[in-house]
Amino acid sequence: MPHESSPSIAGLRRRLARITGEAEPRGPSAGRLASGHADFDAALGGGLATGRLHEFFAADALDATSAAAFAALLALRGSEDAPLVWLRTADAGRRGGHIYAPGIAELGGDPDRLLLIEAPDPKLLLACANDAIRGAGSAAVIVESWGRWPALDLTAGRRLALGARDAGTTLLMLRLNTTPSPSVAETRWSVAAAPSRELEANAPGAPAFDLELLRRRGGAAGGHWQLEWYHDEQVFRDPALSGAVLPVAARRAALPHGAAAA
Repeated sequence: MPHESSPSIAGLRRRLARITGEAEPRGPSAGRLASGHADFDAALGGGLATGRLHEFFAADALDATSAAAFAALLALRGSEDAPLVWLRTADAGRRGGHIYAPGIAELGGDPDRLLLIEAPDPKLLLACANDAIRGAGSAAVIVESWGRWPALDLTAGRRLALGARDAGTTLLMLRLNTTPSPSVAETRWSVAAAPSRELEANAPGAPAFDLELLRRRGGAAGGHWQLEWYHDEQVFRDPALSGAVLPVAARRAALPHGAAAA
């Protein structure tokens, strides 16, 4: 899992260029990032629109790992070999836990595809995000932020959205431990952990997610889904709740360290 801490803008550009091969920007994309869940994808016209900005909100630290896991799993299934660029501040590990490579592998992802970049403060995080979305060849760019982010006002958000659209880069914003606010996002989601079905021998069940669509540009909001991640098929499905159900807190404790933050 490549990692670069506290990068300069020039350093980020060099890193992305090496990984993506100096490809030209792809231009506006009309593709879809599908989850594999028929009803969920159909409600969004085939999945999340690629080349757009999408926001995932978690109300508190307990649900932050679920929001991060859902965004990462969705992005990783969208491309077989392209890197996933993940931007966070240097103190994010203290707030929500460190991203754990074996946990990513256990969920079916390839940790070698993850380029993790830590910025020293939210101001540089925003600058890095603006550069990262303009680098072609990534599966998606995830930007993880905690609490209020004053620098991300409507003007800054519009600049990110236009940059993602022009480059064809899917930008997934993790807005953790904060409440939704007006923005230019294509879609806005509330994400929380959902109960998980206990497996044989009391093994922890697959990650499950409770999703609410708060906003969809040009479409109806208000949809609600519970999805479970199927490791073998690499898709999201309806939860299989025929067996015992683990309480959310117990399920989190049973996961390998950092797996939910993949």
